[in-house]
Amino acid sequence: MSEPSKAVVVVVGSLHYDIMVDAPDRPRKGETVAGYGWRPKFGGKGGNQAVASSKAGSRVRMVGAVGNDDFGRFLVDRLASFGIDASRVRRVAEVGSGMSVAISDNAGDYGAVIVSGANLRIEPSLVTEKELWLDAKVLILQNEVPEPLNILAASAARAAGAIVCLNAAPYRPMSDEFLALIDVLVVNAIEAEQLASIAVADLASARNVADHLLQRFPSVVVTAGADGVAGGQKGAIAIGLPASPVELVSTHGAGDVFVGALASAIAGGKSFSHCLASANEAAAIHVSTRED
Repeated sequence: MSEPSKAVVVVVGSLHYDIMVDAPDRPRKGETVAGYGWRPKFGGKGGNQAVASSKAGSRVRMVGAVGNDDFGRFLVDRLASFGIDASRVRRVAEVGSGMSVAISDNAGDYGAVIVSGANLRIEPSLVTEKELWLDAKVLILQNEVPEPLNILAASAARAAGAIVCLNAAPYRPMSDEFLALIDVLVVNAIEAEQLASIAVADLASARNVADHLLQRFPSVVVTAGADGVAGGQKGAIAIGLPASPVELVSTHGAGDVFVGALASAIAGGKSFSHCLASANEAAAIHVSTRED
């Protein structure tokens, strides 16, 4: 596929320098656990989703901010290594780059703490540049940057005819103004429960929540971890896809891979069921592979 023929995905969001710690378990309050390894990793929901979209075959433009530090240089270089247009990732002198520390345990689960840093300083004027939206098919947003920036980006995407995909993670209260701009909502089981006040315990309940949220959004996807994924479009009943059977290595970043692959498939004009299936498969491959 020639470069100009690839669908364009725009990502406005966070970039984090991740420090991954491998340990037998995650510490409880007041407990010290001896780990057995650590490594630096490119991250941030925005960055991870941009990379996943690029790997899935899209041309990707990233809007973000990093500090004028070694972390920031690492993050921008990694974006470039995946062929992502990072010309709208600004270096901010006043604060450090965003970063996180994530502890991955022997069961493949993880817990993390993020420090937003420069991600709170993304220049609003960047998302209104006409060139950013040239041939853009999909915009990906998350909740790791300020909501006013997300509203501005979503409004610009709508004006350009692009589909607005929100990964509402981490969960936070969102304004009606912002939610009215969302075409595709992607949430995990916890975020779905926080939005719909309905618990997600299995694939059937994930479908139930997706149907409930379809009363408010044109398209909805609810990821349910090892149980699979449910999703649908307004006017149709949500479908459920079981997770692919794989040997779990780590769930860290799986949701971001899912969102990036989903957005790439949507940008490519695929059917909704095809988009769900391809994103489900990309996430399965990710959780069964050790991250770089």
